[in-house]
Amino acid sequence: MPVARWGIVGPGRIAAKVVSDFAHVPNAEAVAVASRSPERAAAFAGEHGIPRSYGSYRAIVEDPDVDVLYIATPHPQHRAVALAACRAGKAVLVEKSFTVTGAATREIADAAAEAGVFAMEAMWTRFQPAIVRMRELIADGAIGEVNAVQADLGAQHSTDPLDRFYAPALGGGALFDLGVYPISFAQMVLGTPETVTAHGALSPSGVDVEESILLGYGEGRSAQLFASLRCATPGQARVFGSAGWIDVLPRFHHPDTIVLYRGSRDGEEITVPHVGSGYAHELVEVTDCVLAGALESRVMPLADTIAVQDVMDRVAELIGLAPQEGPAEL
Repeated sequence: MPVARWGIVGPGRIAAKVVSDFAHVPNAEAVAVASRSPERAAAFAGEHGIPRSYGSYRAIVEDPDVDVLYIATPHPQHRAVALAACRAGKAVLVEKSFTVTGAATREIADAAAEAGVFAMEAMWTRFQPAIVRMRELIADGAIGEVNAVQADLGAQHSTDPLDRFYAPALGGGALFDLGVYPISFAQMVLGTPETVTAHGALSPSGVDVEESILLGYGEGRSAQLFASLRCATPGQARVFGSAGWIDVLPRFHHPDTIVLYRGSRDGEEITVPHVGSGYAHELVEVTDCVLAGALESRVMPLADTIAVQDVMDRVAELIGLAPQEGPAEL
């Protein structure tokens, strides 16, 4: 069987967890890693058994023995790496949030289409087995017509102004690290909203620390969402239908258990554990798509990523957040 050869761009905490899950992905191997720090790239390669390391993003983009790049740099840096990779004929898996503006997201989608290469946002939630089961139940009419979604995701982060979460140039704030999850969850269930309302708070550095979001859809349907860097929340989601509801137990963005209520208080608990750390499922999807010559994932298509990014654009506008998009060139 052919093997998809992966390169890792941005050897941080999330990348380390992702790389560990390659052990659960058939026909895929991590063959290279790149950082702006040669020492950091070499240390990551040594720790994870990756044969090649590079001290620049350009070098890994130009490596002819890399088929697909997993991009895990800070959000504003996704744009330049993804565009260069697409133009070099490489597939890309871009960590959420895909970028920090809808315009940059469309730019990458267009570049991938023009180059004829695969591109996908690393929204691991959609590939969790419990979420796959939830979508099957909804499609089968287990809770009737879906009318509303509720979801929250919050954590008490350090208030140190030097922390990455408070750096505008690094895409700091609640929206791009936390808010993207409930927004994407709502888009997955209800589609693209007709209206977006938001209320939030900004830090002295100008990044958002919290927001409440109300998405409006046709026929009175809605999504009530909350994200925060200043208070911990359960991290639970709930989907309401005309014949029941589904609870997605904490943390909803990578759950093992959902509870189905068919119009009564007696819930049916359904547990479908994830494999490894939970990243293997999206890695399998990308690997299979790349080896099959597909340009997009049916589970996480670029149109959904664009729709979510547009909602975040509107939220940012409403709460006074001005995201700093990164350059288009490496």
